[in-house]
Amino acid sequence: MRIEFDSDVWRWAARTDAWFFATVPEELSAEIHELPAPPRGFSSLRVQARIGLTRWRTSIFSHGSAYVLPLKRAVRDAEGFGEGDVIVVELEILDL
Repeated sequence: MRIEFDSDVWRWAARTDAWFFATVPEELSAEIHELPAPPRGFSSLRVQARIGLTRWRTSIFSHGSAYVLPLKRAVRDAEGFGEGDVIVVELEILDL
């Protein structure tokens, strides 16, 4: 399954170090929740992500009614975005 969406970049305030995320829209997250994927910790799914020209493998995690994508510093630096910016994300779900 491949999806593309826009998301605001937000910072997780529960930790003192900087963790940044993009949120998969609730409608797309609901579709992902319905996929027959094997159970993994924290309701995570392995994905290949792309933002701009940067492509990497990571996991998305269930966060309430949506999934969230962690945004590594290397990706943020390479693509020049930060907290509050709107980014276009392409995800390919690998756990199917």
